[in-house]
Parts: sequence; C-alpha cells; structure tokens
Amino acid sequence: MTERKAHLDGRAVSVLLACCLFWGAQQVLVKATLPELPPVFQAGLRFAGAVVLLLLWCRWRGIALWARDGTLGAGLLAGALFAAEFAAMYLGLQHTTASRLTVFLYTSPFWVAVLLPLFVPTERLRAVQWAGLACAFAAVVFALSGGFAQGAGNTWRGDLLALLAGALWGLTTVTIRATRLGAASPEKLLFYQVAVSAATLPALSLALGETWVWRWSAFAATSMALQTVVGAFASYLAWMWLLAHYPATRISAFVFLTPLFALLAGALWLREPVTPSLVAALALVAVGIVLVNRRAPAPKAQA
Repeated sequence: MTERKAHLDGRAVSVLLACCLFWGAQQVLVKATLPELPPVFQAGLRFAGAVVLLLLWCRWRGIALWARDGTLGAGLLAGALFAAEFAAMYLGLQHTTASRLTVFLYTSPFWVAVLLPLFVPTERLRAVQWAGLACAFAAVVFALSGGFAQGAGNTWRGDLLALLAGALWGLTTVTIRATRLGAASPEKLLFYQVAVSAATLPALSLALGETWVWRWSAFAATSMALQTVVGAFASYLAWMWLLAHYPATRISAFVFLTPLFALLAGALWLREPVTPSLVAALALVAVGIVLVNRRAPAPKAQA
C-alpha cells in the first residue's frame, strides 16, 4: 500500500510548482513552434515519443501494461477523449493566444464537478462548489466577450476550441474516476492516453492536409524534445506520483497557477496582449478552482 501523506511537504510543493510552470509555458512553446511545424503533427509526434519513453520506463521498473484487468474499453475511451482534447487545443492555438487558450482549457475542473455526480453519487456538489462554478461561468463570459470584440483579429474560434478541449479533459477525468481505470496503475493509465493519441493524431493530421516537416531548426527540435520528454512523459508521471502520495484536493488547488504562468509567458515571450477582461477571467478561474476543490468540513464531535 502506498502511504498517503496528510499535507504537502517541500518536495511536493517544488514538484507541483515545476509542473504548473512548465504546463503554463508549454502552450506558448507550442504556439511559437507553429510557424515551422503544423499543430496536429506536433501533437501526434510528441505522443509517439512519449509511448516509446513510457515503454522503456515500464520495462526498467518491471511494470506490467498488458495484464487483463477489465480496463480496456474504458481505457480506449479515455484515450480517445485525451487525443481529441489535444487536437482541439493545438488547433485552437492557430486562432487565439496561448494565454487565452490556457484560461479556457483550465475550465476542466468545473466540467468534472458538474458531470461526475451523475456517475458517482457521493460526489454531489455543495454550495461552495456551486459558487466556484459560477465564478468559472463568469470567467468564460469575460474572456469570450473579449474574443468577440476584437474585430478582424477576433479569437473566438480558438477560444471555443480551447473550451472544447477543457470539456474533453473533464470527460477524460470523469471516465477515469467512474470506471475501473481508477484502480489501474498510473503508468497503464498514461499508456492508454498516449498510445491512442499516437495512433490517431497522425491520421487526423493527414486528413487535415498538414505538411509533415522533417527538417527542423534547432528551436523546433528543442521544442519537440521538451514537449515529448517533459510535457507528455515526465510531468504526467510526476503528477500521478503526487496523486498517489498526497491529498488530491490540496494538489488540485495548485492548478490555478498554470493559467497565471501561461499569461506571464505569453506576455513576455510572444508579446501577447494582457487585457482587463483576460485578467478578470484569470482571477475568476483561480477563485473558482479553489472553491470547487474545497473539502467539506469535518463533522463536529458529539458532546
């Protein structure tokens, strides 16, 4: 049995901050690579590389991936949702800024909060969580209004794709929580997602008419290496390790830092505009995530 700690220690906080920092900067990295490598091609390539790394990791650690445990159907569904999420996210970056996309993408916890009680009755929403959902809805309204108001340079297409990606991420989480996947090893769970993505995204890339480019600049090669090794492999394994050792609610509260890091990275690297509506949306998403992940108060002891 894995010992679960009651509080986050210094190591956990350091790993969480590193993951959130990279995930925030990752969207900016992907967008900066778009002039050289088409979006879905990037996504398919990173997950193909992640499959290889994960297979090597499991072989080294002696982790069984092929044992029959009744998770195949749910695993393929989770993988398909995961692949669709990244297709929407990468395509959305062609039409919106990285910072805006991350705000919409991180509406995922709210989709989980709404949908999970339909399958897991013990996950019913409390008043404070409904308040968090209200904050999320207001954030989407603020951010979308800014996208529609930008005239010829509008970003609404990318914003809607990002919102779709957030919903698909939420559905992936619900699938994991409501099926036997919740008892699978972190490595097997990750394998379903990256393997299905590696199998389907290249076909989608060809269907969209993307040109596969194999002569890369040093920047494009570095970008793909970071997206694959850190983004699609190491950071996901680190996140799953955290979930196995520390309280999930305390970990989830850190997620709100990712859109903040994306906003800073987009502004500093790509000179993306930081509008009042975007800042308001970011603040509302942060507050909403904290509220949705607040634990119910412990019952008072009988006198």
